[in-house]
Amino acid sequence: MLNDFLEDRGGLLHFDGCDLVALAREHGTPLYLMSESSIRARLSELRLSFLDRHENVSAAYASKAFQTLDILGLVRDEGLCLDVVSGGELFAAAKVGFPMERVFFHGNAKTGAELAMAVDLGVGRIVVDNSSELQALDSIARARGRVQPILFRVTPGVDSHTHQKISTGTIDSKFGIPLDRSVRDGYIKAALGMGGVSLKGFHFHIGSQLFDRGSHLLAIGIALDLLAECRRDYGFIAEDLNIGGGFGVRYIESDHPPPLAYFTDAMMEAIDSGCSERGLSRPRVIIEPGRWMVAEAGVTLYTVTSIKDIPGQKKWIGVDGGMTDNIRPSMYEARYEALLANKAGTPRSQTVDIAGRCCESGDVLIRGIILPPVEEGDILAVFTTGAYHHTMASNYNRVPRAALLSLREGTARLSVRRETYEDLIAREAFP
Repeated sequence: MLNDFLEDRGGLLHFDGCDLVALAREHGTPLYLMSESSIRARLSELRLSFLDRHENVSAAYASKAFQTLDILGLVRDEGLCLDVVSGGELFAAAKVGFPMERVFFHGNAKTGAELAMAVDLGVGRIVVDNSSELQALDSIARARGRVQPILFRVTPGVDSHTHQKISTGTIDSKFGIPLDRSVRDGYIKAALGMGGVSLKGFHFHIGSQLFDRGSHLLAIGIALDLLAECRRDYGFIAEDLNIGGGFGVRYIESDHPPPLAYFTDAMMEAIDSGCSERGLSRPRVIIEPGRWMVAEAGVTLYTVTSIKDIPGQKKWIGVDGGMTDNIRPSMYEARYEALLANKAGTPRSQTVDIAGRCCESGDVLIRGIILPPVEEGDILAVFTTGAYHHTMASNYNRVPRAALLSLREGTARLSVRRETYEDLIAREAFP
């Protein structure tokens, strides 16, 4: 099995102790499942490998990967910080009483309304991406008689060797401030002279789904040089260095992601020794695990609705979901493993392609997967769907978004209800 919380019990697939076929029959499909036990196991690893091992460090859950009120409450109660990237994500955090001083507000195109909302709520750090945002934020904060703590997001110019669409640290990225001296010094000089913001440090993020730490270590060296230059040129001492996330997870059997400590031990050693060599006081170090915390905690269930055998070509297996609940295959060429939940112990003997239901040729969930003989009504379980599935779902083709259950040790609880057709038109005016 792909992770420790999946098991075959008499030919029926179970996840976190729950019978997946029974859940599909009771709640319908498509159906998102999230294992709270799996998330808590990741939280334990995070504490053991990073938070309890090093002094003056923090971890901010990157909630764009998966954000529901449930997960926000869990992260809040565990004492982690939170990374949000929109007014909607910030609104949800406020709704569950998340301590705003532990919130980092990212984003490359924040609106004035979102900046005002963040200042009014008392967000701990706004991560500034560009000069327009800096000027607007200064005006907003001064108008309220406040001083808003900020970080600058910088682009270290490091190639993380991941998919182009999830690479974020190159010099021409849409995110952050390039470290060309003529550009970056303008930001720093401006911020240090403003009355409405207080610069606390810097942030970088180099990409996602990484299995090697080399890019992080290169970026750390560049960031520490920046800290040393800021102290020399402006007398500015950085309090925070946020080094992002991007730690890889297992989507298919051939993936072998290293443990978190593989990244964090080497990164902390590089930061400690690099600060010592440059005569710097080591700032607080923040990491931002998102996908790493929740991806493998997710399974999505589908019902097989059609079988189309094209002799000498391929066999299409149609299911009742697709790009509306999982856009990643068509957007990123993402690959997945899956099983028939009602035939978990049956030998796999035929190669098929899993076709999504949307009216798009590109709506193919899995290509070339080997499954047991498939019949209409079978329940297909697709693994590692906890990150960037529920949060990226859409209503394309007027398809209602799926329900989501939270699982823990054999119990299932409704976390997000299934949309209805009435929900789809609730915001529309009819003449």
